[in-house]
Amino acid sequence: MVRPASAGDESMSGLAEWVQTAREERWGLLFDLVFAIVWVTMIDVLFRVLEGPDWAYYGFMLAGIVAYFGFVTSLEYAQSEPE
Repeated sequence: MVRPASAGDESMSGLAEWVQTAREERWGLLFDLVFAIVWVTMIDVLFRVLEGPDWAYYGFMLAGIVAYFGFVTSLEYAQSEPE
């Protein structure tokens, strides 16, 4: 006899899938976290020292998104084999 799946079973399988994905991508996730921490720390220290305007502070925080994708793309390009 097959037991019908309950909502708890679905959440457990979703959790198991999430854990499996996190294990497979652990170095990528760690790199993302380190990049974010370093970027935010650099900008925060810079603006505390220079006492820049708030709009520039938030602009640099948003620029971190562009910097991240630019860095990752250039890193992938540098690691790729020449064609």
